[in-house]
Amino acid sequence: MRPVLLAKDVRDLEQHAVASGQSDLATLMERAGAAVADVATRMAADGAILVVCGGGNNGGDGWVAARLLHALGRDVAVATLVDPDTLPEPARSAAIAACDSGVSWTGPTDAESTRRLARKASLVVDAVLGIGLKGPVRDATAEVLSEIAACERPVLAVDVPSGVDADTGALLGPVPRASATVTFTALKPGLLMYPAAAYAGEIRVADVGLPLRGKRSPRIEVWDPCEYAELVPVPPPDAHKGDRGSVLVVAGSRLYAGAAVLAVSGATRMGAGYVFAAVPASVVPVVQSALPHVIAIGLEETDDGVVAEQAAEHVVRLSRDVDASVLGPGLSTRGPAVAAVRSIVSSIEGPVVLDADALNALGPDDLASVKSRRAPTVLTPHPGELARLLGVSTAEVQADRIRIALAAAGPRCACVLKGARTIVACGDRAVITMAGNPGMATAGMGDVLAGMTGTLLAQRLGPLEAAALAAHVHARAGDLGAAELTEVCLTSKDLPAFLPAAVRELLASRA
Repeated sequence: MRPVLLAKDVRDLEQHAVASGQSDLATLMERAGAAVADVATRMAADGAILVVCGGGNNGGDGWVAARLLHALGRDVAVATLVDPDTLPEPARSAAIAACDSGVSWTGPTDAESTRRLARKASLVVDAVLGIGLKGPVRDATAEVLSEIAACERPVLAVDVPSGVDADTGALLGPVPRASATVTFTALKPGLLMYPAAAYAGEIRVADVGLPLRGKRSPRIEVWDPCEYAELVPVPPPDAHKGDRGSVLVVAGSRLYAGAAVLAVSGATRMGAGYVFAAVPASVVPVVQSALPHVIAIGLEETDDGVVAEQAAEHVVRLSRDVDASVLGPGLSTRGPAVAAVRSIVSSIEGPVVLDADALNALGPDDLASVKSRRAPTVLTPHPGELARLLGVSTAEVQADRIRIALAAAGPRCACVLKGARTIVACGDRAVITMAGNPGMATAGMGDVLAGMTGTLLAQRLGPLEAAALAAHVHARAGDLGAAELTEVCLTSKDLPAFLPAAVRELLASRA
């Protein structure tokens, strides 16, 4: 597990290290600058290096790197946005030490001088703004960043690319697109979340001697394949169908019959022993034709082929005989289906996945009761669905995906906020899914994921573990599918065929 630190976490760690006498800010800055210098020499074996320094500790890291590069005999220059004498400590001492050692510098730099110096360099080190940035980048700083962004030279970012909100991944001004980023102590959310993730380049985490300690809330994590692998429920040699979990998938309508097929496909391919498809009666032949190994149960329906309100009692009875239920894909938002969903959600007692139209049938007033369910619960919304559920705009969801996903989660309720870098949140923990590709942005992908998650709940994984494993395997299957079919041609119907290869990857890492 790789921890992901918010800016406040880093500040807390620094303050503790200083207060306890474990380190001091000058030493931490020296180590950070050394890490930057090391990567810079790897990125540019020869040629001039321009270090652009801002007015804070990020700039101090840049000054240290410049001094160390100069000591190695490199042609290095600093363009500083502020006079070195006006820097706060320990950045001021770092700048004075660099100047005293003979480092060439110019400043306060402006757009024109930055452009001129960058054209002479083989590498530009962006040490302008650090992880503390929250407001928009303005005036001269924005102009300098625009020049770095336009310089057509490789850029090495210090901690985060300047102009990025380190906690959310928002772009707060012109952001130079880095070829690589050296970040300190741990990953930052802004390096992993879009749109900023597209500007970070290759991310290298440098240990500067700041020990991770104490309880963080929230706990944001990136899991490695071996950690996902340990969760895969591998059947024992004497397993029978009943050991592998039973899943009820309540899905589909005459217009969206395919949603039921996709959700059931995800559940079966993830390894469930039994899968029951509870669908409107007119959809039963579609499911039986596509998936002859699945038990299809016809539900009461309206004349236009959606689940009738009176079907709710039937579904609740069925749910008592399975290990987990999946509710929502393709049910539609017609009045009878909405009424049925609301009745089912209020009565169902076992583990459940709420997806698509099950979420659309609920509103902000329903969320508290869903989050407080005692049985494991997983919500699998896309940003628009979560926005409706929380009573906010889709833009608000996308602006701070981790915080919003955590807001929709409960102690036994996981929220899977789908999209680029899917977030799986439960309690005070959030796992960032690193796999996946734009080819997965097609209708029906989420239906497959809902079915997969239902199987893992049925196989006794906790809500966080079931949701995180399903999200990873689903995304890796998408990557493997795109590699064979291209991101242009991949469809949700293709995805289940690539799930075995994604699982095989994980099982291989356990050997």
